[in-house]
Amino acid sequence: MSQTTWMHKRKAITSLDKLPNYHELEGFVYKITNLTTGQIYIGKKSLYHTKKKRISARSKAETKTRKTFEYIKKESDWLKYYGSSKELSADVKLLGVEQFSREILELCKTKKYLTYAEFAWQVKLDVLRTNSYNGNILGKWYGRDME
Repeated sequence: MSQTTWMHKRKAITSLDKLPNYHELEGFVYKITNLTTGQIYIGKKSLYHTKKKRISARSKAETKTRKTFEYIKKESDWLKYYGSSKELSADVKLLGVEQFSREILELCKTKKYLTYAEFAWQVKLDVLRTNSYNGNILGKWYGRDME
C-alpha cells in the first residue's frame, strides 16, 4: 500500500470519488495502527476546507450581488494525513509510512456528527486505557445535532 491509501470496508481508497456518496460527506473517523507495536490512534478528518474570500468591487458589479464575501470549498490533505498526535508523527517519521495502516471507521455527513463519532469510537476502543497515541479526548455535542 502507498502512503496515500486508506482502507474502508476492505477496499483501498485512493481518491475522493472512491468513497461511497462522497459528495454528501463532510469527513470520516479513522484508526491508524502502528504495525510494529500495535499502538493505535483514533481521530477525525474533514474532506474539505472552506475559505472565506472577499468579493472584489468589479465582481460585485458584474454579478450584481450585495454580498461582501464568498466561500470557496476545497479538498483537504486527507490522502496524506497521519493524525495530529506529535508522538504518532514522530513514529511515522522514524519508522516510515510502511509500518502503519490507515483505516476509515465511519463516514460522516455533518461536522457535528463527525465530532460525536470520533468521541464515540475513542470511548468504544477505550483509547485512554489501552496502547494508544490518544493522550486525551475532547468533544462537545447535543442530541439535536446527531444525524
